[in-house]
Amino acid sequence: MNKYLDVSPEVAQALAAGKPVVALESTIISHGMPYPQNVETALAVEAIIRENGAVPATIAIIGGRLKAGCTKEEIEYLGKTGTAVTKASRRDLAMLCARGQDGATTVTTTMIIAHMAGIRVFATGGIGGVHRGAETTMDISADLEELAHTPVMVVCAGAKSILDLGLTLEYLETHGVPVLGYGTKELPAFYTRHSGFGVDYQVDSPEELAAAFRASLELGFQGGMLVANPIPEEYSMDPKAIGAAIDEALAQAKANGIHGKETTPFLLAKVKELTGGDSLDSNIQLVFNNARLAAKTAACLAK
Repeated sequence: MNKYLDVSPEVAQALAAGKPVVALESTIISHGMPYPQNVETALAVEAIIRENGAVPATIAIIGGRLKAGCTKEEIEYLGKTGTAVTKASRRDLAMLCARGQDGATTVTTTMIIAHMAGIRVFATGGIGGVHRGAETTMDISADLEELAHTPVMVVCAGAKSILDLGLTLEYLETHGVPVLGYGTKELPAFYTRHSGFGVDYQVDSPEELAAAFRASLELGFQGGMLVANPIPEEYSMDPKAIGAAIDEALAQAKANGIHGKETTPFLLAKVKELTGGDSLDSNIQLVFNNARLAAKTAACLAK
């Protein structure tokens, strides 16, 4: 066990008994939405995972400790502290541990800590990817590199639609990351079900997802697997409306000189503002949907 890692008693017992566990990120709590909605959503996601037969493990860095399984009090603390908590990617972990500081985990760091703890399945909203204009900015999310090297299955609603989805898929292909569409042949675009870009394989049941990931592990592959689970139809947003909001948000980000790790939170907040809050409602529902599928898949994987 890593000297910086704390696994909660419930998660440790579940892992020791071979029971299904699902990892959850904490950036969505601290940077994704306002308090108290962030805490209410985080606890609701944990409840959904329990209802679907698995144990939730919300992951964060608190006081320099890598937490695999946060208490309600720790989730409340992250929600209240909000953006004052460092948004922690791989490059931040060593310094946060050395300094005894807090960090909210992204897809990248949630995968790292989940793998350390022995958790195989992770539910999130959407992954990061290749940003629009990356041919000049080189702004490519560390999530893609982590997917290439860390054997965790990530269940998401596709890549965030503020990104260049075509280049994101090309990057994943180059790094050998399988992209599986759950009930779809098309990569969902976070707020909407369609992007126009195809996935590698369509998979239609949690059992098939578990079998694919089990085979990847047994083959000795070191990378992860990406499951793209479309937002439920009733919560899917109009592609033209969301596209216009994203274009406006990108223009404002450029005008304000926003770059690096501040880009995604800025764009998501701006899109929420421009859509009158509709994008936040959709974001919450797609996370719930991913939690259900991840729990069912983890249960199949544990059999």
